[in-house]
Amino acid sequence: MKFQVLSLINHAPHPLTGELLSASARLEQVLAVGEAAERLGFDAYAIGERHTGPFLSSSPSVLLGALAARTSRIKLLTGVTVLAILDPVRVAEDYATLDQISRGRIELVVGKGAEAGHFDLFGLDEEHQWDLQAEKYELLRRLWSEEGVTWEGRFRPPLRGVTTLPRPYAGLPRVWHGSATSLNSPELAARHGDPLFTANAIQPRAAYAKLIAHYREKFQEYGHDPAHARVAAGSGGLLIADTAEQAVARYKDLYEARVRQNFKPHLEGRAGYNTPFRTVEDAIADGPQLIGSPQQIIDKILGYHEVYGHDLQSITVDGVGLSATEQTETLHRFAEEIAPVVRKEAPSTLWEA
Repeated sequence: MKFQVLSLINHAPHPLTGELLSASARLEQVLAVGEAAERLGFDAYAIGERHTGPFLSSSPSVLLGALAARTSRIKLLTGVTVLAILDPVRVAEDYATLDQISRGRIELVVGKGAEAGHFDLFGLDEEHQWDLQAEKYELLRRLWSEEGVTWEGRFRPPLRGVTTLPRPYAGLPRVWHGSATSLNSPELAARHGDPLFTANAIQPRAAYAKLIAHYREKFQEYGHDPAHARVAAGSGGLLIADTAEQAVARYKDLYEARVRQNFKPHLEGRAGYNTPFRTVEDAIADGPQLIGSPQQIIDKILGYHEVYGHDLQSITVDGVGLSATEQTETLHRFAEEIAPVVRKEAPSTLWEA
């Protein structure tokens, strides 16, 4: 198993104290945690992309550029690049530039986005979200793998003999397809022989298992070697305590206050927007959140691995309200007490020569 740290750069007031860091302090916190992730031996660090709501992740390429300059080994991912609302030419240019700066450490996770409102913000019709995603991804692939691209589609002006610069560092970067609720992203990933990154953040395990099973089935149907069907999974948050009882005592108020703060009544009933695990006890028992003792978290990750067969586990430490010091301490405990056990029990050749 490989391990990634993800930040969506939430910028809501602390759910219990109401404290709100300045934007500059919050962004510096994200960069510092990225540096700590490299020091602690994590394999990847990812920045999300959000354009509505209390988030500071509207420009992940800028932040990943800063991280590329501050790190030397760790993979740098997006989580996700909301390709459905972006211009593929701009995406090709920005992330190829980052790929060059980082000497080939950039990988994209593309998706149509898991928030309401960004299609309106960019003047696009949400009704066409999946068509936008498929067309723009196929153009991005061509821009990165070909020169002198001539292309025509439904959602942007035609291209005639276009070569985007710079070129990627060492050929087509790996592109994962982020999937939270729909079979469309697993289908697109399978068609192109790309890896799948399932959100595994809010819904019960069975919902994500369905997406992954569809991906593996279609991957083989499209003629790809099933041994190359890579899968990654999120986790909805990481909170470590010495015992299960201490986890409940320490995090109950914090976790449940954040659930209330994030609740979206206008999206009630739509999968992927509101967690059904509204108490910390429910989250520990049945949710994708990694909350509890080190052994509880090991058991949960390995339980997901039995179902998902995933190569990469993503964790988040800044989504609930931990201070910068607490975030780094949590990553340190994970790196020392949890990661070595899971790596041994569920080895992966991802990112190995």
